Amino acid sequence: MASAVEQMAANTSWAALGKATDLRNRIIFTLGLLIVYRLGTYIPVPGIDGGALRDFMQQAQQGIGGILTMFTGGALGRMGIFALGIMPYISASIIIQLLTAMVPFLEQLKKEGEQGRKKINQYTRYGTVFLATFQAYGLSVGLESGSLVTDPGLFFRASCVITLVGGTMFLMWLGEQITARGIGNGISLIIFVGIIAEVPAALAQFFASGRSGAISPAVIIGVIVMVVAVIMFVVFMERALRKITIQYPRRQVGMKMTEAQNSHLPVKVNPAGVIPAIFASSLLLLPTTIATFSQAGQTGPIMSTILAYFGPGQPLYLLFFAAMIVFFAYFYTFNVSFKPDEVADNLKNQNGFVPGIRPGKKTAEYLEYVVNRVLVLGAAYLAAVCLLPEILRNQFAIPFYFGGTSVLIVVSVTMDTIQQVQSHLLAHQYEGLIQKSQLRGKSKARKTRGPSRR
Repeated sequence: MASAVEQMAANTSWAALGKATDLRNRIIFTLGLLIVYRLGTYIPVPGIDGGALRDFMQQAQQGIGGILTMFTGGALGRMGIFALGIMPYISASIIIQLLTAMVPFLEQLKKEGEQGRKKINQYTRYGTVFLATFQAYGLSVGLESGSLVTDPGLFFRASCVITLVGGTMFLMWLGEQITARGIGNGISLIIFVGIIAEVPAALAQFFASGRSGAISPAVIIGVIVMVVAVIMFVVFMERALRKITIQYPRRQVGMKMTEAQNSHLPVKVNPAGVIPAIFASSLLLLPTTIATFSQAGQTGPIMSTILAYFGPGQPLYLLFFAAMIVFFAYFYTFNVSFKPDEVADNLKNQNGFVPGIRPGKKTAEYLEYVVNRVLVLGAAYLAAVCLLPEILRNQFAIPFYFGGTSVLIVVSVTMDTIQQVQSHLLAHQYEGLIQKSQLRGKSKARKTRGPSRR
């Protein structure tokens, strides 16, 4: 028999959105900031030769340039003020989380609660400024060497660095505001909107290639079927769970004796979500951003080697991408999303235990064993979804960038945002029921009240 919470969740309708004022304001606030982000992608960096940049990006669209354009929402192709996107912040987060697991000082800060988390976030911001400055300067040098600048020189480099670093920090602030006062995860939504914004132009180019005969109708149908199949597979795997049985013994709470209860600890097949794919992509984009723009001019031996071996579809690119996805799937799960020691301690404090397993250290070892086995499937699923479109795109010579990472991000962020919206609607229904019960209680009290004495 379904519980009251499950029945209420099943009866939640989108018509209740009009009555949920707080949720509606959050959605409007989120949409407003995302519109600001999209407008910023069309504001160009001073001193860019628009025609030369457009011609160059059309040539690089199928390679690394397509990946960069996808993650920046087209801002890099237009060299807008958000050309670096949010990737420096993600790269800084990767570095800080890696250091947190290795440096005792940062590990101690993480255990200090809210104050420690604020300090770690501050260090992440400092790292973002450093990485954004490094990438912006390299990008300005690459633009000058590629003859994509109207007036090269020190003034252009300074203005380009200041503009791009400021744009990245503003995007980081937008993402934090969306997370705190809007709906959904702000950083993920910024990447999501950037990918969605490029879909119509990519589809138009894809079908135009089919009409011109560059791509056969069979390939077009095959790509459409593959996209639908990948989306269904991602939805299925993101909702897949491994349930661990938890027992709570009979205990006394106050003056009331509670009966023994059985519950389940849900472990997702992919506890890390889309984070490993984003982390791996950001590491691939870090060295190749400069190499892409240097390709327009005289490419040095180091840049030529990077483009030759780490281009999309190349064996080393695919191998490195898969290895990073697997590594970050395990690293992020055991350091952020699911810590067996903390889960075991929480169960022990609540008098819960896994049948046949002693509480404490043995429970933590058992949970780590289960999550390790589940993550084998989860990491393989992430690597397959991210790499399969890369391989097929190069085999069939699709004239635009299409990657499994973009599909994974779009589906995961959509599911997470819808889930948060439903949670807000459910909370709104709870508030309505509480108010109704209070009003009924007051009306009954008035009816049962005796006549007043004079």
